[in-house]
Amino acid sequence: MENSTVNPQEANELVVLWTSADREVALKMVFMYTFNAKTKGWWEDVCLIVWGPSSKLLSEDQELQAYMAKMLEAGVEVVACKACTDSYGITDTLEKLGIEVKYMGQPLTQILKRDAKLITF
Repeated sequence: MENSTVNPQEANELVVLWTSADREVALKMVFMYTFNAKTKGWWEDVCLIVWGPSSKLLSEDQELQAYMAKMLEAGVEVVACKACTDSYGITDTLEKLGIEVKYMGQPLTQILKRDAKLITF
């Protein structure tokens, strides 16, 4: 596929909403695409939202945690839903990984209302 330059009029923000507790989905799609989207410049701003069962999986899986550290270092913005992390008792665990933990209902609504590019897994 041919590379093309982004039209300055186009939105250059990607939001990835990760809810799946499926480890293979995380490794082979969510993390791979999110990391490459940022490091290869496919999108200028890349945000990964960790929501629901994905937060529990992340809190328990060291390989995913190491990959997450790599994404944070690359400049991917990562936030997790506080209601979810509190319900699993893992808020501190995710914060120690460098993830911003906050209530996400309103921020997700704002993302949808501004018609940002959003993909969900």
